[in-house]
Amino acid sequence: SSREVESLTFTREEEKLARDVYGALSAKDPLFSNIGKSEQTHMDAIATLLTRYGLPDPVGTNGPGKFSNATLQALYDALVAEGARSNLSALAVGVEIEELDIFDIELAKKDVTHADVLATYDTLTRGSRNHLRSFYGKLVAAGGSYTPKHLDAASFKAIVDSAMERGP
Repeated sequence: SSREVESLTFTREEEKLARDVYGALSAKDPLFSNIGKSEQTHMDAIATLLTRYGLPDPVGTNGPGKFSNATLQALYDALVAEGARSNLSALAVGVEIEELDIFDIELAKKDVTHADVLATYDTLTRGSRNHLRSFYGKLVAAGGSYTPKHLDAASFKAIVDSAMERGP
């Protein structure tokens, strides 16, 4: 459907945003580099779906920090600037990115009609929940705090208070 096409296109660039922000902040903490590699895997999973369905790739030849979607470009610029302020700010940016990924994919899943797209989205959200737990755990351990911006407080707490998940 057109909504699935739109969500796949957006998700491909949103996963790039995560990878690119983490690359820009990788000097702050090794966690950014590790999770950035995982974000590349997420990007690749969406690229496979785009290819399978003959859809254009919005990433194209865009290098790090360059986006076709103007909203994601502005978000990238803001998150990198915020994360550059301090180590705690960088970790909070990691939490926000993962929280936003979960929110956006859960919203997109409501319009999914293809089993392979749904399975991919389920895998991506599981990964994002694990990344959220990692960033949030490091943030709190370092004395920081975070108020959810995209998920409701109960959903956020349920994720961060639960154990890491393993995939099939």
